[in-house]
Amino acid sequence: MYESYYGLNSKPFQLTPDPAFFFASKWHKRAMSYLQYGLSQAEGFIVITGDIGTGKTTIANSLLADIEDDIVAAQIVTPKLSPDELVKMVAAKFEIDVAGKTKADILKDLEGYLFALSAQGRRALLLVDEAQNLPLETIEELRMLSNFQQAGKPLLQSFLLGQEELQPILRAPNMEQFRQRIVASCHLAPLTPEEVRSYIEYRLQHAGWNGSQLLSDGAYLQITNFTRGVPRKINTLMDRVLLYGFLEELDVLGDDAVGVVINEVKDEMFEPEAVKDEPDEPTEVVQSNTSDTEQEVKRLITPNGNEVRDAEHYKAMLAELVDALDDAISHKIKLTQYIDKLLKKKYRTYVRLKSDDKE
Repeated sequence: MYESYYGLNSKPFQLTPDPAFFFASKWHKRAMSYLQYGLSQAEGFIVITGDIGTGKTTIANSLLADIEDDIVAAQIVTPKLSPDELVKMVAAKFEIDVAGKTKADILKDLEGYLFALSAQGRRALLLVDEAQNLPLETIEELRMLSNFQQAGKPLLQSFLLGQEELQPILRAPNMEQFRQRIVASCHLAPLTPEEVRSYIEYRLQHAGWNGSQLLSDGAYLQITNFTRGVPRKINTLMDRVLLYGFLEELDVLGDDAVGVVINEVKDEMFEPEAVKDEPDEPTEVVQSNTSDTEQEVKRLITPNGNEVRDAEHYKAMLAELVDALDDAISHKIKLTQYIDKLLKKKYRTYVRLKSDDKE
């Protein structure tokens, strides 16, 4: 309704995950790097977790949109499946007939399918979305499926995407064997205030917006505070804000306009409950040398009771280390992809020479 009014060629804030609108925040870039790294390794599990609406499914769809031809991918969204139901669903996703067959028959057919793919120089990838719904024994069944191997390499690789509840499931004592096969894991955090602004501008521009600044600085702040940086909540709110702007014939969406929309949707959609701020670290009340009033001073205490002084210095060092690790992963992925292309080229040459010899 509002697209033509604002000169847009599509809806910029639709709720359905769309790879074309993928916005790579710092954590989303890291998650995508882990997925790509996992693909290049062709083994092990990758686990991506995040709160509802943080973009896990969008990352999965973006990965599938750019996947290479030698990988046959299937994606399942999991309700609470039993191990037998999981095997049947996985086989069906790879277009294997499961009607009237026992679990043993399905596993045999799945194994044959995976070996046939391998003979063609291809492999299978399974993306399991909403993996927090899976019981422990079903996750263990996923591990068993990774035992289909040839020349020491698994024929089926799995990526798990789930809400934060997936983490304690994987930490369970009886999940040790599964944890040993996880090559990387990442938790998606909400967008920072700067990323919220970039996210909104990116999606507007991708939908055709080429005008001047559409939202005021105060409007961005209100959106950030209300949505807490969760992309899906941003999409829902911004869709209503643009509709309101169209109905009121506004060229600029300011503080007042966004405030009106927020008040409208609080009772009907997603008003965040007030959360009492509780410090993550121990705090103590100390008496100021220059005042008779007491001040609450936050101190960083280690588990052994030692106080960490100059915490900001260590936080800065940790941030630099994280960035350095991200760069190293990125370089390793590029190198692995380059080597993989060389090996594929060499393999095709070998196959052609063998074919010439037979002729």
